[in-house]
Amino acid sequence: MGLLGTRKKIDTEVRGRPSKRIAREIREMTCGQVMLAAHEVDEMDSIDEVVRLITAKDWDHVMVTDDRGSLVGRVHAVDLIKLIMNKRINRDLYWMEAVPIRQAVTQPPLQVKTSTPLMVAATLMLTHDLNQIAITDSNGSLVGHVSHAVVARHLPRFLL
Repeated sequence: MGLLGTRKKIDTEVRGRPSKRIAREIREMTCGQVMLAAHEVDEMDSIDEVVRLITAKDWDHVMVTDDRGSLVGRVHAVDLIKLIMNKRINRDLYWMEAVPIRQAVTQPPLQVKTSTPLMVAATLMLTHDLNQIAITDSNGSLVGHVSHAVVARHLPRFLL
C-alpha cells in the first residue's frame, strides 16, 4: 500500500510541473510575438478608395491612422456597407470620392502594446465584442493586429 501512495504522489508531481510551465508560457506570450500585419489606411483616403481596397484584398476591416502612424480608429466593412446604403441618393455614390475615411470611423481606437500578453488582448476582444485589436509600439504607432484567428492558432498547442 505504501508503494501505491508513493506512486500517486509522483504522478501528481509530474503532472503538476508541465501544467505550471504551460500556464507560465501562456501568460508570457505577447501580442508582438504573434501579431499580423495591420490592414492600414490613411485617415484622408476617400471612402471610395477604402471600399475598393477592402474589396480587392478581401479584408473585413481597416485600421485608420493619421500622418504620424498613430491609430485614429477602426472601420469594419459592414459599417461601410451600412453607411453606403444609408447615404445612397438615386444610386449616386460619387460622394464617396470626396468624403475621407476618417469620417466613417465608428469604433474608438482600442489598442494594446506589443508587450501586452496575448490573453489580455483576447479578453479585451471578447469584452468589447471585437474581431481584432490593434497593436501599437511604444511610440503609439500602429504595427499590427491580433484577431480571434491568431488566438485560436496559438493557444491550442498549450491545451493539447
